[in-house]
Amino acid sequence: MPRSVLSGSINSPKVDLIVDLGNPFLNLTFDGFLKIGTVAAAKVAAEEAYYVVKRGSLSHHNFEQTLKKMCKEGAYWGTVAGVYVGLEYGVERIRGTRDWKNAMFGGALTGAVISAASNNGRDKIVTDAIAGGAIATAAEFLNYLT
Repeated sequence: MPRSVLSGSINSPKVDLIVDLGNPFLNLTFDGFLKIGTVAAAKVAAEEAYYVVKRGSLSHHNFEQTLKKMCKEGAYWGTVAGVYVGLEYGVERIRGTRDWKNAMFGGALTGAVISAASNNGRDKIVTDAIAGGAIATAAEFLNYLT
């Protein structure tokens, strides 16, 4: 019996904005901030577009609130990403090797730093560090699968 196989690949467009701050640490941190901040702003825009369609109208006030929310979410997500990328790079430089452990340490440190900056208690800081390390490690392992 004849068999047929469907194969192919989907390529996404690659958009890079190169800003050279003169230091690899700063370059990576800023790049992470911009890319993930843009993703967060796009997420808010998509959510708000859904609600506009659902309501059937868009007011000037709603549009202004959407822009503010996009900036706030973009700045928050971008900051977290910038801290993570910078810490992971720092861990890599200190350890002198590139592996999944850098993601784990970078994620744990990011979770702790962001939690501490939010004035959370000690238990919350520890659990956020554990969550950050777990999420970053899982993301790193997923990268190995592709």
